[in-house]
Amino acid sequence: MYAIVEIAGQQFKVEKDCKIFVHRLKQNEGDAVEFDKVLMLDNNGSVTVGAPTVAGAKVSAKVLKHVKGEKVIVFHKKRRKDFDKKNGHRQYFSQIQIENIVC
Repeated sequence: MYAIVEIAGQQFKVEKDCKIFVHRLKQNEGDAVEFDKVLMLDNNGSVTVGAPTVAGAKVSAKVLKHVKGEKVIVFHKKRRKDFDKKNGHRQYFSQIQIENIVC
């Protein structure tokens, strides 16, 4: 059984006991969180597609930890113009574990 769920503006394919990284959530580490924007459910071959969401379906998860992603370097250069600019950042993520999918 798996579900396509929208979490923090992004869509993820989730199954029970899988761990995923999502954009930073406001909950603390160890807190439980529920997502009700389930776009599709697959229950052993029985596919339910929502319009836009599946009514009554929820995905419950637990926040494991908050982490920072890999450093991303942004470099701009214009040749022959003596222009170059270097910038970088690290994205904030939350690692969650899917505990249950309710259909």
